[in-house]
Amino acid sequence: MTKRILALALGLWACVNFSSCGGSGTKAHPSGLTERVLASQGISSGSSFGALYFINGTNDTIARVSPLGSGGSPGLMAISPTRNIVAAFDASSNSVSAVDTVRESTIGTVRILGPTSSMVVPLPSPIGYAAVPTAVISGFAFQGAVEAMNFQNGGLTTVAVAGAQTVVANSNGSQLLVFSNDSDAVTILSPALASPPVDTNCYTNPPNSVCTILTSNSFSRPVFAVVSGNNAYILNCGPQCGGRTFNAGPNPLTCGPDPNTVVQACVAVLDLGSLTVTSTIPVQGATMAFLNGSMLYVAGTPALAPNNACTGQTTAATTCGRLDVVDLGSGTVTSSAVITDGFHHRMDMTTNGQLFIGAHDCTNIGDVNNPSGEVRGCLSIYKIADGSVLIPAENGNVNGLQGFTSRNIEYVAEGGALRVYDTTKDVPLVNDFLPQGTINLTGYIGDVKAIDYF
Repeated sequence: MTKRILALALGLWACVNFSSCGGSGTKAHPSGLTERVLASQGISSGSSFGALYFINGTNDTIARVSPLGSGGSPGLMAISPTRNIVAAFDASSNSVSAVDTVRESTIGTVRILGPTSSMVVPLPSPIGYAAVPTAVISGFAFQGAVEAMNFQNGGLTTVAVAGAQTVVANSNGSQLLVFSNDSDAVTILSPALASPPVDTNCYTNPPNSVCTILTSNSFSRPVFAVVSGNNAYILNCGPQCGGRTFNAGPNPLTCGPDPNTVVQACVAVLDLGSLTVTSTIPVQGATMAFLNGSMLYVAGTPALAPNNACTGQTTAATTCGRLDVVDLGSGTVTSSAVITDGFHHRMDMTTNGQLFIGAHDCTNIGDVNNPSGEVRGCLSIYKIADGSVLIPAENGNVNGLQGFTSRNIEYVAEGGALRVYDTTKDVPLVNDFLPQGTINLTGYIGDVKAIDYF
């Protein structure tokens, strides 16, 4: 208990003593910019190091400010709720660097035990968490861990979680929801209490104060969660990720009121206080979601035909994804739309009701550099007003999305480029959504985050 209290006290001390715990909105910045965006740029020709580049969000130009060093090939970024800290993963060294956005300077770097595709910085203190599915830990037969990174002192605390792929924080950072590869369970960690260097209690004596492993007939390959207040909306990928349909097998899973209906995916509503599933909502696919008021927009690619057909679209693609609009008040799907396929992992909404949906490993068609016919990639844009879907004529994985409150603009890290979409220039029901342009950064752009609220 003494160690646990000490761990919590040290975290509070770090925030009190860290210069930018108060957030970025009220302090002067060395660059003089008021609307700043960071883009992670990988290694480019003629350079052996990548960097985090400042973008002037008022005019979509590269700022005349020195970029921040962040290893050889920074990509994935995570930002704190107050936007005072940005952490970036460098794939060339399996390390994570953090920057103080108030001082516009690097805080420190921590090397982790393998690559990550999911990080969180849940509080305004310089501590982040990364899910590392291939981490090898002495004494454990399996691989996987969640690693706590203290960027100020370089400290690393490893909590063994088999196959840990994705980590999501609750609203106050007191709980971490961990989703593992090929698993039908959800692991809940209490990070302030995980003081041992390697926690074994997750597997030797669950549940306990550090770790609870949740299993439920409402889970089939859970991969992500959207947290709102005391509820976590767990996205069950189901057959798309190798799991069962919810009414299949000798021990049927449950989702929705009708046990005889084949459900491909499911949203399970988890009460974070009692750690119990209070309700379930059938959907067509579920790997990413976006919450807007009482409406939850859920995207995924159904594994089984004909549910993944490209009905209503004129395309050479043979499979397509689905977007379901869920009314959380009634717990029902109110409408659906056909979108691009792939593994959907990014969503963002603009101020004028354009929902950007990004995927990786989708069906790319044509060549954006030599367009002679259909061109499409991993980006879909759903119009809230009329339910239409726009598929931009671009190729490549979507790694980052960033909208703004004062402009009808969306930044998209797409196919390695940083594109600027003007969301007032669409043509409804036609595959034409022209980007305003591309910000001319050389090298592969792996992610984009707005530092300032605007």
